[in-house]
Amino acid sequence: QVQVAESGGGLVQAGGSLRLACASSGGSFTTYVMAWFRQGPGKEREFVAAINWIGGKVYYADSVKGRFTITIDTAKKMGYLQMNSLKPEDTAVYYCAVRLDQLLATTPNRYDYWGQGTQVTVSS
Repeated sequence: QVQVAESGGGLVQAGGSLRLACASSGGSFTTYVMAWFRQGPGKEREFVAAINWIGGKVYYADSVKGRFTITIDTAKKMGYLQMNSLKPEDTAVYYCAVRLDQLLATTPNRYDYWGQGTQVTVSS
């Protein structure tokens, strides 16, 4: 059974930065995709970024392109989301998700395992 856990959320002023971390454990898979989604108050869960574990191919939502960077440390089975130039509209619960496939995907139902989420609040 794969387990996923996020950390690193918090409160930051607009223009500031935060780094989220995602730890994955369990399972014997070697090829998968790690992604970040977010869900703001009263909103649907939306795709933020994804990275292929083998090869490191990445894909970003237009709303975060140029501000957020997704990376992985395969040795530690850790993923990271560096968020710079944060805006109040980035306020949301951020979720890490794992997909047991090598193809990137942007819809939540394509992902097999989820963390509990971490709150990010950006004040104006």
